Amino acid sequence: QVQLVESGGGLVQAGGSLRLSCAASGITFVLNGISWYRQAPGKQRELVASISSGTTGGWTNYADSVKGRFTISKDNAKNTVYLHMNSLKPEDTADYYCYTYSRRDYWGQGTQVTVSS
Repeated sequence: QVQLVESGGGLVQAGGSLRLSCAASGITFVLNGISWYRQAPGKQRELVASISSGTTGGWTNYADSVKGRFTISKDNAKNTVYLHMNSLKPEDTADYYCYTYSRRDYWGQGTQVTVSS
């Protein structure tokens, strides 16, 4: 059974930083890529960042809106993926979800990020 558990969300002022974590069980990031999505109130869920499978960092991909501010990374030994978020803006306020595919879609329960102006 694949499980993804996000943590690290919270309330932060604009310009601040947060680090989100996604701990996985039932899969290994050596074999599976993983992505972070977010969904703001009243908006569609959008892709924020992705990181490929593999033993090293592999490739990463970012939404234009977060390039240069967010960094996705993973620790294969801990089977955990991180989203380092810097220079946060009020428009980054959303529920953040990690996602992977292993024969089917898997989503975590989400963690809420609120950026105050």
